[in-house]
Formats: sequence, structure tokens, C-alpha cells
Amino acid sequence: MIKSFSKLLLLCAGLASTGSAQSASPSPADLARWSREAAAVTIIRDDWGIPHISGKTDADAVFGLLYAQAEDDFNRVEANYFSALGRAAEWEGEGAIYRDLRMRLINNPDSLKALYSRSPRWLQSVMNAYADGLNYYLYKHPEVKPKVIAHFEPWMPLAFSDGSIGPDIETVNLTQLAGFYGGRPGNVSSALQLERDADRGSNGVAIAPSNTLSHHALLLINPHTSFFFRAEVQVTSQEGLNAYGAVTWGQFFVYQGFNDRAGWMHSSTGADNIDEYLETVTKRGDHFVYRYGAEARAVAEERAVVRYRTQQGMTQKDFTIYRTHHGPIVREQSGKWVSVRLMQQPMNALIQSFARMKTRDYKSFRQTMELHTNSSNNTTFADADGDIAYFHSNFIPRRDTSFDWTHPVDGSDPRTDWKGVLSVDETPNLLNPPNGWVYNSNNWPWSAAGPFSPKRSDFPAYVEISREESSRGRHALKVLPDKKDFTIASLISAAYDSWLPSFARMIPGLLKSYDNLPASDPLRANLAAPIAALRAWDYRWATNSIPTSLAVFWGEDLFKRDSAETRAAAMSSETYAIDRATDSERLQSLAAATTKLNQDFGSWQTPWGEINRFQRINDDIAPKFDDSAPSIPVPFTSSRWGSLASFAARAYPGTKKWYGSSGNSFVAVVEFGDSVRARAITAGGESGNPSSPHFNDEAQRYTTGNLRDVYFYPSQLKGHIKRVYHPGESN
Repeated sequence: MIKSFSKLLLLCAGLASTGSAQSASPSPADLARWSREAAAVTIIRDDWGIPHISGKTDADAVFGLLYAQAEDDFNRVEANYFSALGRAAEWEGEGAIYRDLRMRLINNPDSLKALYSRSPRWLQSVMNAYADGLNYYLYKHPEVKPKVIAHFEPWMPLAFSDGSIGPDIETVNLTQLAGFYGGRPGNVSSALQLERDADRGSNGVAIAPSNTLSHHALLLINPHTSFFFRAEVQVTSQEGLNAYGAVTWGQFFVYQGFNDRAGWMHSSTGADNIDEYLETVTKRGDHFVYRYGAEARAVAEERAVVRYRTQQGMTQKDFTIYRTHHGPIVREQSGKWVSVRLMQQPMNALIQSFARMKTRDYKSFRQTMELHTNSSNNTTFADADGDIAYFHSNFIPRRDTSFDWTHPVDGSDPRTDWKGVLSVDETPNLLNPPNGWVYNSNNWPWSAAGPFSPKRSDFPAYVEISREESSRGRHALKVLPDKKDFTIASLISAAYDSWLPSFARMIPGLLKSYDNLPASDPLRANLAAPIAALRAWDYRWATNSIPTSLAVFWGEDLFKRDSAETRAAAMSSETYAIDRATDSERLQSLAAATTKLNQDFGSWQTPWGEINRFQRINDDIAPKFDDSAPSIPVPFTSSRWGSLASFAARAYPGTKKWYGSSGNSFVAVVEFGDSVRARAITAGGESGNPSSPHFNDEAQRYTTGNLRDVYFYPSQLKGHIKRVYHPGESN
């Protein structure tokens, strides 16, 4: 164990007691520059509150984009950055220290500042505009009190270059990290971490012109993240930028979206692209060396200071971070230090993400993929030329296949070093398969185009570590094949198809277990009515469905019973429940489900919509729910049961009803052709302000899958404009 040193420096006691950071007064030069930038930007708010931002240059557009985001939810913009910068403990206190340390493993402010100075001039201008837009917002809104970041700097986007729900570094175990670096992690979960640990997933579907009624390509964009993690925007410039879609709060690029010629959807990948190395370390004097081949290399040391909030004021904890050439040390195992290696190219990641918005066709989109910095995602693509495509993870290291990369490898053996990355052609990918569709639902790529999918035998095992088809994968294979007349409306219907394939596989085993009961067993009489309801069920969710309630409560209880054995068996909980669960386990879980329903809702015959609810009370990142406050029934379930439309809900302290906090967060279906047409929906609404009319105005549409028209062109905006203004202008 490496000991760290604590200093109780009671700094900024007033800051901690007021709970806000104080903004510095801008200089005359700042004010003059901000004024010029604001004058070059126009923001149009439509009747859903969605901002359509236009600027003369890309930098102008980014200035307006960040200003508009801050207007809608500065809370989430700032939270994303103090988390990425490893400064959450300055607000959340001691429990966030090791989360901050984990982020400091990859985000050293001095290194990021140096990288900013080496960035291309155009990227610097965009990053400058990012900072100016946020700082101008704070200047114009002195009533807004930042928690941690009172002044944004241009280098900061380099700490938050991945628009995914969580960066790759979050795979590092906090308890083990804290154990190595000299402490206990305490309460390692925070509001932001709870948000990001939610029901991760996503669906992307592209339909070729041969399978659509209009003979134009269609694209489904359906990320499953924590609610309110992204905003819906349109951002344009006179330098060729015109992108619409979901932007992660605080970032200056549309992460999942489209322009008038092309669209892209990212879904979390199952590729193995993060590795751990067992390092043989010995002490030499006051420092450490590690073995690499015949060499003894010096372990690099880096000082990190994590400041944190206490009741008395601000204090800090000092650390020495250790690194080998593989990466930072994150834990100890059997006397070895363990380093982690992952993709860390923030400048190229920002370049790729921004350039993606300007792509016009498959060729130009593929060129952006050559940067290989979208590490955590698969990508589904469609364009106006009628091309559809699937790209597997954009960052897969080339490795020696004689090693098992699902476990830590010997860092002293040079053969375990990465040998560059696999090219796009060396990874599973598809372009215009004959079946006329591609999809990904975080499942393996071996079914991405039905019989025309990539073949597992053609690739190294590490390109995909999933061992079986997922339930959503089976669902997609039910709704996509053998259909030649897709439209925007019918693709939306497919995205909300109500079949639950997990229960279609699991319930027959439960029925068989019941049928095997002796006539004298008390469970035969006690469970007769619930079994009859499940036996008659068509395995489809609905708000008035009693079997859906029974099945979900049964499945949740059964999965709790087998989780440890499931992990040991290296199979999904669903497969374990089908192949390994005993008759007794299945039936006891159903008895427990009926008891729970009776206790919490008065009857096991409670319709699903009375349990499964959407509610938005405030903008706290850790959601608050209240059974006595208004809420809306939701028919679809968590994606764990194979529902393509995902709503991950559970009971919270003080509630009996289940409330969703993740799942479908943004849904869009786009048709490409001579012009682009689209429909979309966002969970709740655009604004994080509870007093805004756009705080919850999309909730009813969200729960029913009633997507609204997207106003992409000025002609479509006509008649739907609520406000036109420059940043800084008051209502």
C-alpha cells in the first residue's frame, strides 16, 4: 500500500460555507471580445424551447451553443466539468476524493494546457469560443452561483472529449484504487456517478432505400442514458456546420445526430479495448523501478492534489500517482502493481467529434473514423446517397492473440505491448449489406445484418467479448427482416415494439416448473391465479398489463438469487435463469413477487402503468421522487427484458411506485433524401429550470412514443418561433 499525505489546510472557508465559487470580474478586453462574439450569433427558440443556434464562423456557433446550454441547464454543464477535471470533491466532499483521483490519472491540468497550445489553430478558436460562451453567460447572470468552476478555460474541453455516458477510466475500481493510494473510498457513489451508472445502452438502426417506401435511407437514433444527460440542439455556421441532435451538456459537438446529408448513432461497444498489466516493481532508493524485458525502468511519479469540502472549509489530500509506459497504476494484485492502458487522445477525439458533424457522405464520414478515437462506441450510419453502414468500436488495439486479454497480462513481457490499432477494415464493419438494414443494440456484431453480418471466425476474440446474443438483439431480429416498406412512422413503431423476448424465453420454464408440482404442494393453489395470468400472456408490455407487473417483479427477484453464480458461469442472468435455475427457485421467486405486489400495491393484480412511472420534480442530478406528486404511466420496461424502448425504473427511498431515471433519453428517426425529415423526442423537456414551460412539456409524448416534428429548415421553423435573440439579451 502506498501512503498518501493529508494536509488540513483550512482554505477558502467562506467558499465552503456559501457553497459557491466566486467569478472573477472580466477585463475590458474580455467584455469587448464577448460582445463581438455575441453579435455574430443568433439563437432561435422554437415552441419546445429547443435552441437553433447560428453563427458566422464555427467558433461563433460554438460560443452560442455553450451560452444556450448554460441557459437551459448550467447545473449539468458545470457538474460534467468538475467531474471530468477531478474536482467533484470541492462540492461533494470527502466521499468524492477517489473519484477525483481516478480522473486525475488521465486529466492532468498542466498536460492538458500544453496539449491545448499544440492544437490546430481552428480547434483552439473553437475551444476559446467554448470558454467565452460559458463565461459570458456567468457575467450576464450574476444570480447564478457556480458550485466549483467560476471561470472556464479553453483547455478544459480536452478533459471531457468523449460524449459517452461515462469515460473509459470509469472501469477502474474505486475501492481498489483507494486501497492502493492509501485510504478508504468512503461513499464512492455521487449524484453524477449514480446518473452514469444507470441503465446504459442504445439502439441504432439504418434502413436502406431498398427497404423503405420513399426509397430514401432511414436512421433510428435511440441512446439509452440517464435522463437529462444531453440536450437537443441545432447548431449552424456559415463555414458549413449544420448539425441537429443530442449534445452532452458542456460539449461543443452534436454527439448523436444528423445534418442535411448524413446521420450517426453511437451505441456502447462490447469490444475489449482496455487492458491491465501486472507490473513487477521494486524499490530503488527513494523511488521505484519496474521490469520490462531485461530492463529495469523507472516508475514515473506525478503529484496530484485533490481539494475537498468539509464543514470547516476547504482542505486537500496530496497523492503521488505512479505510472509505467503502459499507464497509471490503479491497484495491487498478488504482490504486483497493476497498470491500466486505454485510449487517451483528447485532441484527436475533439477533432473527430467536430469533423463528424460536417461529413456529407459515407466517404467523408469514414475519413473521420481514421482518427480512431471513439473508443467506447459502435456506430450506425446513413446518408442521403442511400448508403447505410455499421462500424464496430473505433479503437481496438492490435495484440498478440496468444494472450488472454480478458485478464491482466504480464507487463514485463514486451510481447504484451499494443501493436498499434486495428484499421477500420480489420474490425467488423458493414456497408450496404444485401438485406437492406443494419443495427446495433450494444450486442455483438455477428447479427448486425442478419445472414450478411460479419463472421466471428474472421476476427480476433478481443474485438468482441460478448458470449451470446442479447435480448434486444433478438428483438431487433424480429422487427427488421422481411419488411420492404419502412417509413418514419413504421420505424418509430418498430423502435417501440412491445414484445419482451426475455420473458418469452423465461416464462415457459416457470410454467413447466409449476406444472411439475405435486397436487399436494401448497404452491399449486397459492400460485394458480398468477400462473394462469402468465400462461395467457402474449409477452407484450402495456400500461394495463397485469402479467407485465408479475413478470418484472418475478424476474427481478429471480435475478437477485442467481447473480453471483451467473458471474461465475460467465453467462447472462437471463440464460442462467433458463438453463440453471431450479424449479424451486423459479416458483419461490414468483411467490415473492406476488407477496411484494400485494404489500406495496394492495394486489398482485396491479396493472403495470400504476407501478411504472415518469416523474420530474426538480433538476437535481440525483433524482428525487414522491408518490404523492403527479407522475405519468409508462408502458415500456427496462431494456434488460429485451424491450427496444427502455425505461429503467425502480422504487426509491420512501416510494412504492417505480420511477425511471434512465433509458430512452433522446429518440429520433431521420429520413434522408433531397431534403431531410425527422421526428424526435427528449425525456421531460429541454430546460432544467422547473419554472420553465419546457421543463416537462415533452413528458406525455415521451411516455407514449409520440415523437414530434423536427424543425430543421427555416421553412419548418416558420410559425413555431417563440424567441429570437443574441446571447446576453434579456427577454
